[in-house]
Amino acid sequence: MSAMFANPFGSNDSSMQAIGEDEETHHTTGVTGGPTTHAVKDSNYNLGRRTSVSAESINPAEADNENWQPPVFPKNDTQKERLRNAISPNFLFSNLEEAQLNQLLNALQEKPIPAKGIKVINQGESGDYFYVVEKGSFDVHINKSGHLEPGTEGMGDRVASIGAGGSFGELALMYNTPRAATVISSEPSTIWQLDRVTFRRILMTSAYQRRQMYEAFLAEVPLLEGLTDYERSKIADALHTEKYGSNHTIIKEGDPGENFFFLESGEAEVYKQGTDKPVHHYKKGDYFGELALLENKPRAASVISKTDVKLASLSKEGFQRLMGPVEELMRRNDPSRHPEGVDPLTKG
Repeated sequence: MSAMFANPFGSNDSSMQAIGEDEETHHTTGVTGGPTTHAVKDSNYNLGRRTSVSAESINPAEADNENWQPPVFPKNDTQKERLRNAISPNFLFSNLEEAQLNQLLNALQEKPIPAKGIKVINQGESGDYFYVVEKGSFDVHINKSGHLEPGTEGMGDRVASIGAGGSFGELALMYNTPRAATVISSEPSTIWQLDRVTFRRILMTSAYQRRQMYEAFLAEVPLLEGLTDYERSKIADALHTEKYGSNHTIIKEGDPGENFFFLESGEAEVYKQGTDKPVHHYKKGDYFGELALLENKPRAASVISKTDVKLASLSKEGFQRLMGPVEELMRRNDPSRHPEGVDPLTKG
Protein backbone atom coordinates (compact mmCIF):
# COMPACT_ATOMS: atom_id res chain seq x y z
CA MET A 1 0.00 0.00 0.00
CA SER A 2 1.17 3.50 -0.64
CA ALA A 3 2.53 5.23 2.41
CA MET A 4 0.57 8.37 1.54
CA PHE A 5 -2.49 7.27 3.49
CA ALA A 6 -3.35 4.87 6.26
CA ASN A 7 -5.13 1.59 5.60
CA PRO A 8 -8.00 2.70 3.34
CA PHE A 9 -8.45 -0.77 1.83
CA GLY A 10 -9.51 -2.85 4.81
CA SER A 11 -9.03 -3.47 8.50
CA ASN A 12 -7.66 -6.28 10.61
CA ASP A 13 -11.00 -7.40 11.90
CA SER A 14 -10.53 -11.16 11.74
CA SER A 15 -14.21 -11.71 12.55
CA MET A 16 -15.13 -10.73 8.99
CA GLN A 17 -16.14 -13.66 6.82
CA ALA A 18 -13.95 -14.73 3.94
CA ILE A 19 -14.81 -14.81 0.28
CA GLY A 20 -15.27 -17.92 -1.85
CA GLU A 21 -12.63 -19.21 -4.23
CA ASP A 22 -14.42 -18.88 -7.60
CA GLU A 23 -12.95 -16.14 -9.79
CA GLU A 24 -13.90 -15.00 -13.29
CA THR A 25 -11.61 -12.82 -15.37
CA HIS A 26 -13.54 -12.40 -18.61
CA HIS A 27 -16.25 -9.99 -17.38
CA THR A 28 -16.25 -6.64 -15.63
CA THR A 29 -18.96 -5.40 -13.32
CA GLY A 30 -20.60 -2.00 -13.25
CA VAL A 31 -21.65 -0.09 -10.16
CA THR A 32 -25.08 -1.64 -10.30
CA GLY A 33 -23.64 -5.14 -10.46
CA GLY A 34 -24.53 -5.89 -14.06
CA PRO A 35 -21.77 -7.65 -16.04
CA THR A 36 -20.38 -6.04 -19.18
CA THR A 37 -17.58 -6.98 -21.52
CA HIS A 38 -15.98 -3.52 -21.79
CA ALA A 39 -14.35 -1.99 -18.72
CA VAL A 40 -13.82 1.39 -20.41
CA LYS A 41 -17.47 1.71 -21.38
CA ASP A 42 -18.56 1.26 -17.76
CA SER A 43 -15.57 3.18 -16.38
CA ASN A 44 -15.25 0.22 -14.04
CA TYR A 45 -12.40 -2.27 -14.06
CA ASN A 46 -13.63 -4.75 -11.45
CA LEU A 47 -13.39 -8.29 -12.72
CA GLY A 48 -15.81 -11.06 -11.76
CA ARG A 49 -17.11 -9.95 -8.36
CA ARG A 50 -17.58 -13.06 -6.26
CA THR A 51 -20.87 -13.53 -4.48
CA SER A 52 -20.30 -16.73 -2.50
CA VAL A 53 -18.99 -16.57 1.05
CA SER A 54 -17.05 -19.19 2.95
CA ALA A 55 -14.72 -19.32 5.91
CA GLU A 56 -11.00 -19.03 5.23
CA SER A 57 -8.10 -19.01 7.64
CA ILE A 58 -5.62 -16.16 7.66
CA ASN A 59 -2.92 -18.65 8.60
CA PRO A 60 -1.56 -20.00 5.30
CA ALA A 61 -0.25 -23.13 7.02
CA GLU A 62 -3.84 -24.20 7.68
CA ALA A 63 -4.67 -24.23 3.99
CA ASP A 64 -1.79 -26.26 2.61
CA ASN A 65 -2.51 -27.93 -0.68
CA GLU A 66 0.34 -29.84 -2.25
CA ASN A 67 -1.41 -29.72 -5.62
CA TRP A 68 -1.55 -25.92 -5.74
CA GLN A 69 0.57 -24.27 -8.42
CA PRO A 70 0.86 -20.51 -8.96
CA PRO A 71 -0.39 -19.19 -12.28
CA VAL A 72 2.16 -18.26 -14.92
CA PHE A 73 1.58 -15.43 -17.38
CA PRO A 74 4.31 -15.47 -20.05
CA LYS A 75 6.45 -12.33 -20.22
CA ASN A 76 9.29 -11.29 -22.46
CA ASP A 77 12.56 -10.00 -21.01
CA THR A 78 11.49 -6.37 -21.36
CA GLN A 79 8.26 -6.98 -19.46
CA LYS A 80 10.08 -8.87 -16.70
CA GLU A 81 12.55 -6.03 -16.29
CA ARG A 82 9.77 -3.42 -16.18
CA LEU A 83 7.86 -5.49 -13.64
CA ARG A 84 10.89 -6.08 -11.43
CA ASN A 85 11.60 -2.34 -11.47
CA ALA A 86 7.97 -1.60 -10.59
CA ILE A 87 7.86 -3.87 -7.53
CA SER A 88 11.43 -3.40 -6.25
CA PRO A 89 10.62 -0.27 -4.17
CA ASN A 90 7.62 -1.98 -2.55
CA PHE A 91 8.25 -3.04 1.06
CA LEU A 92 5.84 -5.98 0.74
CA PHE A 93 8.32 -7.77 -1.52
CA SER A 94 11.56 -6.79 0.23
CA ASN A 95 11.84 -9.99 2.26
CA LEU A 96 10.95 -12.52 -0.42
CA GLU A 97 13.51 -15.15 -1.29
CA GLU A 98 14.57 -15.23 -4.94
CA ALA A 99 12.44 -18.30 -5.69
CA GLN A 100 9.36 -16.64 -4.18
CA LEU A 101 10.07 -13.41 -6.05
CA ASN A 102 10.24 -15.32 -9.34
CA GLN A 103 6.94 -17.04 -8.52
CA LEU A 104 5.36 -13.65 -7.91
CA LEU A 105 6.79 -12.11 -11.09
CA ASN A 106 5.43 -15.00 -13.14
CA ALA A 107 2.00 -14.80 -11.47
CA LEU A 108 1.46 -11.07 -11.95
CA GLN A 109 -0.76 -10.21 -14.90
CA GLU A 110 -0.37 -6.95 -16.79
CA LYS A 111 -3.53 -4.88 -17.15
CA PRO A 112 -3.49 -1.65 -19.17
CA ILE A 113 -5.86 1.06 -17.96
CA PRO A 114 -6.44 2.96 -21.20
CA ALA A 115 -8.21 6.05 -19.91
CA LYS A 116 -8.87 8.37 -17.01
CA GLY A 117 -11.89 7.62 -14.83
CA ILE A 118 -11.78 3.80 -14.72
CA LYS A 119 -12.58 2.30 -11.31
CA VAL A 120 -10.23 -0.53 -10.34
CA ILE A 121 -11.64 -1.04 -6.83
CA ASN A 122 -15.13 -0.21 -5.52
CA GLN A 123 -15.56 0.58 -1.84
CA GLY A 124 -17.67 -2.03 -0.06
CA GLU A 125 -17.04 -4.86 -2.51
CA SER A 126 -15.10 -8.06 -1.85
CA GLY A 127 -11.44 -8.19 -2.77
CA ASP A 128 -10.18 -10.39 -5.59
CA TYR A 129 -6.84 -8.84 -6.49
CA PHE A 130 -3.81 -6.99 -5.23
CA TYR A 131 -2.42 -4.35 -7.58
CA VAL A 132 0.98 -2.81 -8.30
CA VAL A 133 1.19 0.43 -10.28
CA GLU A 134 3.88 0.39 -12.97
CA LYS A 135 3.04 3.75 -14.53
CA GLY A 136 0.29 6.33 -14.30
CA SER A 137 -1.63 7.37 -11.21
CA PHE A 138 -4.84 6.67 -9.30
CA ASP A 139 -7.02 8.64 -6.91
CA VAL A 140 -8.37 7.12 -3.71
CA HIS A 141 -11.88 8.06 -2.53
CA ILE A 142 -13.74 7.13 0.64
CA ASN A 143 -17.49 7.46 1.13
CA LYS A 144 -18.48 7.80 4.79
CA SER A 145 -21.36 5.38 4.18
CA GLY A 146 -18.82 2.57 3.77
CA HIS A 147 -19.65 1.76 0.15
CA LEU A 148 -19.70 3.26 -3.32
CA GLU A 149 -22.98 5.06 -4.07
CA PRO A 150 -24.58 6.13 -7.36
CA GLY A 151 -24.18 9.64 -8.69
CA THR A 152 -21.36 12.09 -9.25
CA GLU A 153 -20.59 12.33 -5.52
CA GLY A 154 -20.96 8.62 -4.86
CA MET A 155 -17.26 7.94 -4.47
CA GLY A 156 -16.97 10.32 -1.51
CA ASP A 157 -13.96 12.42 -0.62
CA ARG A 158 -10.62 12.10 -2.37
CA VAL A 159 -8.14 11.15 0.38
CA ALA A 160 -4.92 10.22 -1.44
CA SER A 161 -3.25 9.36 -4.72
CA ILE A 162 -1.07 6.41 -5.73
CA GLY A 163 1.67 6.68 -8.34
CA ALA A 164 4.22 4.45 -10.04
CA GLY A 165 5.76 1.94 -7.64
CA GLY A 166 2.79 2.13 -5.29
CA SER A 167 0.36 -0.66 -4.57
CA PHE A 168 -3.11 -1.16 -3.17
CA GLY A 169 -5.65 -3.79 -2.25
CA GLU A 170 -3.65 -5.98 0.12
CA LEU A 171 -5.59 -5.60 3.36
CA ALA A 172 -8.89 -6.86 1.97
CA LEU A 173 -7.05 -9.98 0.82
CA MET A 174 -5.11 -10.48 4.03
CA TYR A 175 -8.04 -10.04 6.41
CA ASN A 176 -11.03 -10.93 4.19
CA THR A 177 -12.66 -7.53 4.64
CA PRO A 178 -14.60 -5.49 2.08
CA ARG A 179 -12.75 -2.84 0.14
CA ALA A 180 -12.63 0.32 2.26
CA ALA A 181 -12.00 2.75 -0.61
CA THR A 182 -12.70 3.32 -4.28
CA VAL A 183 -9.61 3.58 -6.49
CA ILE A 184 -10.02 5.29 -9.87
CA SER A 185 -7.49 6.09 -12.60
CA SER A 186 -6.53 9.75 -12.96
CA GLU A 187 -4.74 9.14 -16.29
CA PRO A 188 -3.99 6.24 -18.66
CA SER A 189 -1.99 3.77 -16.59
CA THR A 190 -0.53 0.28 -16.38
CA ILE A 191 -1.07 -1.98 -13.39
CA TRP A 192 -0.16 -5.56 -12.55
CA GLN A 193 -2.66 -7.71 -10.70
CA LEU A 194 -2.10 -10.69 -8.42
CA ASP A 195 -5.06 -12.90 -7.58
CA ARG A 196 -6.10 -13.39 -3.97
CA VAL A 197 -5.10 -17.04 -3.62
CA THR A 198 -1.62 -16.53 -5.05
CA PHE A 199 -1.16 -13.38 -2.96
CA ARG A 200 -1.91 -15.29 0.21
CA ARG A 201 0.19 -18.28 -0.77
CA ILE A 202 3.31 -16.33 -1.69
CA LEU A 203 3.30 -13.18 0.45
CA MET A 204 1.54 -14.42 3.56
CA THR A 205 3.33 -17.75 3.59
CA SER A 206 6.61 -15.86 3.22
CA ALA A 207 5.73 -13.64 6.19
CA TYR A 208 4.65 -16.65 8.24
CA GLN A 209 7.84 -18.56 7.49
CA ARG A 210 9.93 -15.45 8.11
CA ARG A 211 8.37 -14.97 11.53
CA GLN A 212 9.06 -18.59 12.45
CA MET A 213 12.65 -18.22 11.28
CA TYR A 214 13.20 -15.06 13.31
CA GLU A 215 11.58 -16.51 16.42
CA ALA A 216 13.97 -19.49 16.22
CA PHE A 217 16.94 -17.17 15.67
CA LEU A 218 16.02 -14.80 18.51
CA ALA A 219 15.59 -17.73 20.90
CA GLU A 220 19.33 -18.39 20.45
CA VAL A 221 20.42 -14.79 21.11
CA PRO A 222 21.78 -14.64 24.69
CA LEU A 223 20.63 -11.04 25.13
CA LEU A 224 16.98 -12.10 24.68
CA GLU A 225 16.97 -15.36 26.61
CA GLY A 226 15.07 -13.76 29.50
CA LEU A 227 12.18 -12.64 27.29
CA THR A 228 8.91 -14.52 26.95
CA ASP A 229 7.95 -16.18 23.68
CA TYR A 230 5.39 -13.44 23.16
CA GLU A 231 7.97 -10.67 23.63
CA ARG A 232 10.32 -12.33 21.16
CA SER A 233 7.50 -12.80 18.66
CA LYS A 234 6.74 -9.06 18.74
CA ILE A 235 10.39 -8.31 17.99
CA ALA A 236 10.37 -10.91 15.20
CA ASP A 237 7.41 -9.19 13.53
CA ALA A 238 9.27 -5.85 13.52
CA LEU A 239 12.56 -7.10 12.07
CA HIS A 240 13.63 -6.36 8.51
CA THR A 241 16.10 -8.49 6.56
CA GLU A 242 19.17 -6.83 5.04
CA LYS A 243 21.79 -8.67 2.98
CA TYR A 244 25.19 -7.31 1.98
CA GLY A 245 28.33 -8.59 0.33
CA SER A 246 31.77 -8.42 1.90
CA ASN A 247 33.41 -5.05 2.52
CA HIS A 248 30.07 -3.23 2.80
CA THR A 249 29.75 -0.37 5.30
CA ILE A 250 26.77 -1.25 7.51
CA ILE A 251 27.28 1.58 10.00
CA LYS A 252 29.31 4.70 9.20
CA GLU A 253 31.17 6.63 11.84
CA GLY A 254 29.53 9.97 12.57
CA ASP A 255 26.08 9.01 11.26
CA PRO A 256 23.07 9.27 13.56
CA GLY A 257 21.81 6.01 15.05
CA GLU A 258 18.70 4.89 13.18
CA ASN A 259 18.81 1.09 13.42
CA PHE A 260 19.74 -1.76 15.74
CA PHE A 261 21.14 -4.95 14.21
CA PHE A 262 21.33 -8.66 14.91
CA LEU A 263 23.89 -10.56 12.82
CA GLU A 264 22.09 -13.61 11.42
CA SER A 265 25.00 -14.97 9.42
CA GLY A 266 28.49 -13.98 8.36
CA GLU A 267 31.09 -11.82 10.08
CA ALA A 268 31.63 -8.08 10.50
CA GLU A 269 34.34 -5.87 11.95
CA VAL A 270 34.45 -2.50 13.70
CA TYR A 271 36.83 0.23 12.57
CA LYS A 272 37.56 3.67 14.00
CA GLN A 273 39.05 6.57 12.11
CA GLY A 274 42.82 6.69 12.42
CA THR A 275 43.20 2.93 12.93
CA ASP A 276 44.05 0.34 10.29
CA LYS A 277 43.06 -2.71 12.28
CA PRO A 278 39.58 -3.66 13.49
CA VAL A 279 38.80 -2.87 17.12
CA HIS A 280 36.01 -5.40 17.45
CA HIS A 281 34.63 -8.46 15.66
CA TYR A 282 31.03 -9.66 15.27
CA LYS A 283 29.78 -13.17 14.44
CA LYS A 284 26.41 -14.91 14.15
CA GLY A 285 24.12 -14.08 17.06
CA ASP A 286 25.92 -10.86 17.99
CA TYR A 287 24.16 -7.50 18.01
CA PHE A 288 25.30 -3.92 17.56
CA GLY A 289 24.01 -0.39 17.24
CA GLU A 290 22.09 -0.34 20.51
CA LEU A 291 24.09 2.18 22.53
CA ALA A 292 23.79 5.03 20.05
CA LEU A 293 20.02 4.53 20.25
CA LEU A 294 19.99 4.27 24.04
CA GLU A 295 22.09 7.40 24.47
CA ASN A 296 20.86 9.27 21.38
CA LYS A 297 24.45 9.77 20.22
CA PRO A 298 26.07 9.49 16.77
CA ARG A 299 27.96 6.41 15.71
CA ALA A 300 31.57 6.61 16.81
CA ALA A 301 32.83 3.79 14.60
CA SER A 302 32.09 2.03 11.34
CA VAL A 303 30.92 -1.56 11.03
CA ILE A 304 32.06 -3.24 7.81
CA SER A 305 31.12 -6.72 6.63
CA LYS A 306 34.06 -9.10 6.51
CA THR A 307 32.06 -11.75 4.60
CA ASP A 308 28.64 -11.88 3.01
CA VAL A 309 26.25 -11.03 5.83
CA LYS A 310 22.57 -11.33 6.61
CA LEU A 311 21.23 -8.89 9.18
CA ALA A 312 17.99 -8.54 11.10
CA SER A 313 17.40 -4.80 11.41
CA LEU A 314 15.14 -3.10 13.95
CA SER A 315 14.22 0.55 13.45
CA LYS A 316 14.82 3.15 16.12
CA GLU A 317 11.09 3.33 16.83
CA GLY A 318 10.82 -0.45 17.08
CA PHE A 319 13.90 -0.60 19.29
CA GLN A 320 12.49 1.95 21.73
CA ARG A 321 9.08 0.25 21.75
CA LEU A 322 10.16 -3.39 22.04
CA MET A 323 13.60 -3.61 23.63
CA GLY A 324 12.71 -2.03 26.97
CA PRO A 325 12.84 -5.34 28.88
CA VAL A 326 16.56 -5.80 28.04
CA GLU A 327 17.66 -2.16 28.13
CA GLU A 328 19.38 -2.47 31.50
CA LEU A 329 21.24 -5.59 30.35
CA MET A 330 22.45 -3.75 27.25
CA ARG A 331 23.67 -0.89 29.42
CA ARG A 332 25.49 -3.32 31.73
CA ASN A 333 27.17 -4.85 28.69
CA ASP A 334 28.39 -1.43 27.51
CA PRO A 335 32.19 -1.83 27.06
CA SER A 336 32.74 1.84 27.95
CA ARG A 337 31.65 1.05 31.51
CA HIS A 338 34.58 -1.34 31.88
CA PRO A 339 38.22 -0.23 32.17
CA GLU A 340 39.45 -2.68 29.56
CA GLY A 341 37.64 -1.14 26.60
CA VAL A 342 35.65 1.65 25.03
CA ASP A 343 32.41 1.03 23.22
CA PRO A 344 33.28 1.41 19.53
CA LEU A 345 29.78 2.40 18.46
CA THR A 346 28.92 5.38 20.63
CA LYS A 347 30.83 8.48 21.61
CA GLY A 348 31.49 9.06 25.27
